[in-house]
Amino acid sequence: MTAPRSVLVSLEDTPWYHCVCRCVRRAFLCGEDQLSGMNFDHRRGWIVERIQQLTSLFAIDVAAYAVMSNHYHLVVRIDRERALEWSIEEVLRRWTALFTGPLLVNRYLSDSRAEMTQAEVAEVEALAEVYRGRLHDLSWLMRTLNEHIARRANAEDRVKGRFWEGRFKSQALLDERALLAAMAYVDLNPVRAGLAETPETSDYTSIQERVVGLPEEIGSEAGSQETATVTAPEVTLDGERLRPETETQVLPQAPLMPFDATARTPWAVPFAFDDYLELVDWTGQALREDKSGYIEAREPKIFTRLGINGEQFTGYSERLLKAFGTAVGAPASLVNLCARRQAKYLRGIQAARAVFVAKQAA
Repeated sequence: MTAPRSVLVSLEDTPWYHCVCRCVRRAFLCGEDQLSGMNFDHRRGWIVERIQQLTSLFAIDVAAYAVMSNHYHLVVRIDRERALEWSIEEVLRRWTALFTGPLLVNRYLSDSRAEMTQAEVAEVEALAEVYRGRLHDLSWLMRTLNEHIARRANAEDRVKGRFWEGRFKSQALLDERALLAAMAYVDLNPVRAGLAETPETSDYTSIQERVVGLPEEIGSEAGSQETATVTAPEVTLDGERLRPETETQVLPQAPLMPFDATARTPWAVPFAFDDYLELVDWTGQALREDKSGYIEAREPKIFTRLGINGEQFTGYSERLLKAFGTAVGAPASLVNLCARRQAKYLRGIQAARAVFVAKQAA
């Protein structure tokens, strides 16, 4: 199997990624279609709920997300070490919570295991290692997420064909500066698009979830009833049949990654939440033209700690991730990646020098 084109940096380089996926044709995740008059806001709940369900099973955690009208963003951390610690049975139970699994796997997980031959057990154990790899594979997480949403949306629209633009796009986040920039970029999407005045009023974003909680309709009984009559077609990925909505609706929902400024917890965002909130609020005000005269002159202190040029950060805030290619990071991080790839150039070095280098004292 060839490596997915969307993931161009190995897991050894960084566990952090920013992902974006867009709809194709005249399809909407949310909002109102002016031609048909139909409203698709409920689909935003679908994707948030599905993200939470999948991350309760995968060894991948979510630091930030934003669901827009025709695309969504994720900032994730891949925890390969966690997946390697799972027992064979734990791997199989996680996988079969999403997929029906082969007959041998289901026998292994039942009381019939004692009746299986040594060769059959060995075959199941080999399959478990394949599944273990998939459960910390970003491409498999995104495929499983997107196929589920596409299936529901197409069934609701009573159409066939592609719902997504194609493969998701991803950027490796090489250091803390890149992670901070990506999270702020994602959380401020609705503010930047003029859909919300403040981060906490930005519906279906991780910053809103952290500050005021999820919208009530996500995972609610009403939401389930709304789509209960929609019968979606069967989906198979590489020979594995995805379980129907009625079976996966009961999956647990994982919370967002916590913050830990001490950086002692590998699976936490390595900042203080108050510092991050200050940065998002400060940058959000700068993005609003009607607020530009009221922004505090004092920059968030996290800029000083990480050596970020606050003025340039704001200037690049609408195009920061677009200014980079497959990786985002400080100049030294990009240079190191170029050396590992044996490449002469990596897009984004100019932006990195502008944003991720502190202002010189006057």
